[in-house]
Amino acid sequence: MDGTNKAVAPPTEALAGLVERVTFHSAETGFCVLRVKVRGQREPVTVVGHAALISAGEFVSGSGTWVNDRTHGLQFKAAFLKATAPTTLEGIEKYLGSGMIRGIGPVYAKKLVAAFGGAVFDLIEQEPARLREVTGIGPKRAARIVGGWAEQKVIREIMLFLHSNGVGTSRAVRIYKTYGPKAVEVVSENPYRLARDIRGIGFRTADQIAAKLGIEPTAMIRVQAGISFALAEAMEEGHCGLPETELVALAQGLLEVPEALVGKALALELAAGEVVADMLEGQRCVFLTGLYRAEREIAERLHRLASGAPPWPAIETEKAIPWVEAKTGLTLAESQRDAMRLALGAKALVITGGPGVGKTTLVNSILKVVAAKGPEIALCAPTGRAAKRLAESTGREATTIHRLLEADPREGGFKRNDTHPLECDLLVVDETSMVDVPLMRALLKALPESAALLLVGDVDQLPSVGPGQVLADVIASGAVPVVRLTEVFRQAAGSRIVTNAHLINRGKLPDLSAQEGSDFYWVEAPDPETGMERLLAVVRERIPRRFGLDPIRDVQVLCPMNRGGLGARSLNIELQQALNPPGELRVERFGWIFCPGDKVMQVANDHPREVYNGDLGIVRRIDLEEGELVVDFDGREIGYGFDELDELVLAYATTVHKSQGSEYPAVVIPVTTQHYPMLQRNLIYTAVTRGKRLVVMVGQRKALSIAVRGQQTRRRWSKLKDWLER
Repeated sequence: MDGTNKAVAPPTEALAGLVERVTFHSAETGFCVLRVKVRGQREPVTVVGHAALISAGEFVSGSGTWVNDRTHGLQFKAAFLKATAPTTLEGIEKYLGSGMIRGIGPVYAKKLVAAFGGAVFDLIEQEPARLREVTGIGPKRAARIVGGWAEQKVIREIMLFLHSNGVGTSRAVRIYKTYGPKAVEVVSENPYRLARDIRGIGFRTADQIAAKLGIEPTAMIRVQAGISFALAEAMEEGHCGLPETELVALAQGLLEVPEALVGKALALELAAGEVVADMLEGQRCVFLTGLYRAEREIAERLHRLASGAPPWPAIETEKAIPWVEAKTGLTLAESQRDAMRLALGAKALVITGGPGVGKTTLVNSILKVVAAKGPEIALCAPTGRAAKRLAESTGREATTIHRLLEADPREGGFKRNDTHPLECDLLVVDETSMVDVPLMRALLKALPESAALLLVGDVDQLPSVGPGQVLADVIASGAVPVVRLTEVFRQAAGSRIVTNAHLINRGKLPDLSAQEGSDFYWVEAPDPETGMERLLAVVRERIPRRFGLDPIRDVQVLCPMNRGGLGARSLNIELQQALNPPGELRVERFGWIFCPGDKVMQVANDHPREVYNGDLGIVRRIDLEEGELVVDFDGREIGYGFDELDELVLAYATTVHKSQGSEYPAVVIPVTTQHYPMLQRNLIYTAVTRGKRLVVMVGQRKALSIAVRGQQTRRRWSKLKDWLER
């Protein structure tokens, strides 16, 4: 026998037709699911494949095989897909109405095709003034259509260039916005610039393009880019630098080139000043120059700040304490009185502690006493939500750090700096554990040397998403006086959220017993499938029924990580189906389906719109004619063009890291062994302390035990503590 029972590969067939609908298109990979009208077939067929850019109405041809998918039925799996501009009137109308050009939606697409037929594309390009012949198209809309068409044309050229060089991604829009019409030229000269300049394009993608363009694997431009990339990767993990041996090994593994070549490239990067080498804990470490200087500057400024006297007249604390107690009607505990004595005489101070230990009461008391002496006080926090909470708890105006420093969207950086400092005598920074090295440097640079600084935060929470561990380093260095509050006050001790948070922080398992009327619950789920079922039931039915909370507005699912079945990404898809199933009115971009009513999160700082990474909003409406989606962020409506939707993700579930600085009425936390890479004590502690009225954990006790009893944190390579101790 010669293996006649071997599976026979299905024959390759050709297929061509009109794209009825783009069901799904991934920005990252170009993967798409299309509904295609094929000649001779009554119903549209499902085609699965990869296309750089694809729109309804285009004519698509491809080769591949028919498969019967267990879930989705009969599909044509295309190994190759080619899209061309439509020629039929039906195709042209669909193409124009697909939302790819702002100013044209289904209604105007119909009007344009009715007026100009198949000549509409030529007309937009060569006789744009004639667009005004169509009812409803005024000068403004006509200009937008012409601009949108020209942009699409350039994007398509860039896209073809990228696609022919091995990249199937609609990051073309970003590339076009960054480099303009010179995009092809810039990318050809140095493709590694993409990894540095374009969000969503990493070193590997740039490397792919470079290989296609004929850049040798051992070319110095590539090896130097690899070193910067390895350090940037470390920065994503929170490091400011890496031991040289670790960096060389990392770059060598990444680039697959000889170690000697990496050493040579590192020497060139050091000579060019792109990176800096210095000793840290007895090892030679390499830092990105900007971060190295930023940490040194933070230390210098804090030393100068802490050495002076406060900018207010001397305060007699023994009189001030009873005065403020009478004012607030609150009696301060002995630990808080000690802190007051220290705070009123210090020019720089840190107040840290967990939930329920009276940080807010202490800060308010300090502010009342200091304010009576007349100095100018400014309050800020890293996120909009944290600033809002600070304003509510102090009864004073508070703002985000970005707004306080007057972020400059056009020039980048901040308008407030050492030449144009803040006008305040005391600056209070809340949620300081979230502040990374670059932001702390900008803040201290803008603070007048005569001013006092009060840093407030919970050092046991996760450190900042960005590089460094500023609060932890300042506390550990002893360079600034520190008040660590530990006593949980009686009213807070009645909350199991508070008591369990403190148990977790001490490395002990929280109390998971079922208690009626409690604010903390554990739902056992032996495996991920059961976990998913139970989590959906908790969010959709049990919490709304028992606590009267809105499952979209009031409940936030917080995941240890993005990936996996119980990660934020797949939970978002499941929760959207359960709470706000997509209807006809939808927009599909960058791997997500967005519909009115969806909860979304901003994932990049957008200074012109004044929305920042981590801000939550609700999609209010989608305008297919204008190609715009409108999100309500706490009563402020912000519009996004469809090509800007990579700034948003669904946010029914989010990672714990993204939730820092926010509080929610109810949080639901999946904790399973599937999350093993991220099971850390400070992550679980941070998640639990985000819940105001209710915390529900769903998962396996074993996974919770791993997290709580395991290592407190992964170490971060940062030189700030070193500088501060000098």
